[in-house]
Amino acid sequence: MLLGNKIKELRDKYEVLQRQLAAYLEIDTPMFSKIERGDRRAKRSQVILLAKYFHIDEKEMLSLWLADKVLDALEGEDELCLNALDIAKSKLMDVNR
Repeated sequence: MLLGNKIKELRDKYEVLQRQLAAYLEIDTPMFSKIERGDRRAKRSQVILLAKYFHIDEKEMLSLWLADKVLDALEGEDELCLNALDIAKSKLMDVNR
């Protein structure tokens, strides 16, 4: 729920209501609330719109969004998750060389 926490932090900082952001994203307020609480995942396009709305780095927001996806995938895999991340990181390093 890294992204949801960031959205809430930004909303509080700039005193923006959930219903205002929901309207901006063209979704209903309950759906936005679920995204902010981490009960539902935002779409990539919505994350980009939120970054633009708050005038913050798009890559930062997308990184939080992607990190949430990774954490969801690793949930419950306490014994294997760090090893799996090391393997994935190694593979990514090979691809980016």
